[in-house]
Amino acid sequence: MTTAISIRLPQPLADQLENIAKETERPRSFIIQKALESYIEDYADLQVALDRLHDKTDPVISGKDLRKSLGL
Repeated sequence: MTTAISIRLPQPLADQLENIAKETERPRSFIIQKALESYIEDYADLQVALDRLHDKTDPVISGKDLRKSLGL
């Protein structure tokens, strides 16, 4: 199931979107969907990192210990 969403873009951004769509021979909606998926994934990663940063019980390890645990 899909949902239609209407957005307004500044003209320069709309032009970039149109150029990418033409270059990749994909619909603008496909480009927007992939960009939004990527943004949401990055945002989720950021939230996890911030949660861990503020978690006083999450241990901090040194770079040396990290490399050792990875066998580097």
